[in-house]
Amino acid sequence: MGRRRAPELYRAPFPLYALQVDPSAGLLIAAGGGGAAKTGIKNGVHFLQLEQINGRLSASLLHSHDTETRATMNLALAGNILAAGQDAHCQLLRFQTHQQKGKNKTEKAGCKEQGPRQRKGAAPVEKKSGAETHQEGVELSVENLQAVQTDFSPDPLQKVVCFNHDNTLLATGGTDGYVRIWKVPSLEKVLEFRAHEGEIEDLALGPDGKLVTVGWDLKASVWQKDQLVTQLHWQENGPTFSNTPYRYQACRFGQVPDQPARLRLFTVQIPHKRLRQPPPCYLTAWDGSTFLPLRTKSCGHEVISCLSVSESGTFLGLGTVTGSVAIYIAFSLQGVFLCGCCSCYVSDLLL
Repeated sequence: MGRRRAPELYRAPFPLYALQVDPSAGLLIAAGGGGAAKTGIKNGVHFLQLEQINGRLSASLLHSHDTETRATMNLALAGNILAAGQDAHCQLLRFQTHQQKGKNKTEKAGCKEQGPRQRKGAAPVEKKSGAETHQEGVELSVENLQAVQTDFSPDPLQKVVCFNHDNTLLATGGTDGYVRIWKVPSLEKVLEFRAHEGEIEDLALGPDGKLVTVGWDLKASVWQKDQLVTQLHWQENGPTFSNTPYRYQACRFGQVPDQPARLRLFTVQIPHKRLRQPPPCYLTAWDGSTFLPLRTKSCGHEVISCLSVSESGTFLGLGTVTGSVAIYIAFSLQGVFLCGCCSCYVSDLLL
């Protein structure tokens, strides 16, 4: 039986590089763009309203925020604050929703059409934020806060950003191999250290102040501030390959269901080089205190590009470079099938 194609929620008018979900507001935040090149492809952050209609999830464009010449490559969300990685910089954005008041007929008529076609119409544009409002009755405004350069390599690029557990700090990593910690919302730098020889691929902050980083030097490291605590070794109890080097692609902390004081760490390992007959990728669960591997499972031959953990810690979401998505049970690392019409897991799978 072939793969069942999931229903399409929304098609953005630019390449998508980052997604975040705000369950409390029912928002899906999508970002990307064509970058600084003059190709005619715009750069933006789209705010989509999520709703259940006849048992199916529906998304409608609520607001479009223009990011001018900067494509957003990565996002982190803390309440109504977004940290957006744009080239070598981190830009903080604050968004708010409220009811529209006193809109005239011309503006309301311009709001009837959804999606990127609205850019050609008479949608009201808020010059301060580059915003377009598309859903009658609800207005979302976006404010640019602080911005700071976070990567200083010859070809600088911020590759990852994340907030700490109480949203007072954020960590960034990029192509220069340095981790930098910043206060929120001032973006005052409080810590900087070299974590990897080469690019940082991903990082995760734990509630106890520990930081996990993975990089192109094939290493995964656990830090307490700028002090190395330990290195991760996923193959200690897993498969061994003599001629196939693997690197860590992603790392995420997740709660242990029914044990809120405990954490697990999850990592994805992919072949460092593309081969004609690609070996499998692997998913590993770690004890969040000792950082010893608990179990490792193969997750197929498609190259994994991203990892996410549901808020409850029950499910893992894996995205591949070909655009497919797989869902796994966090405890057992067993894959589960989720059909397009099933809505029973939707609230937990908004990763």
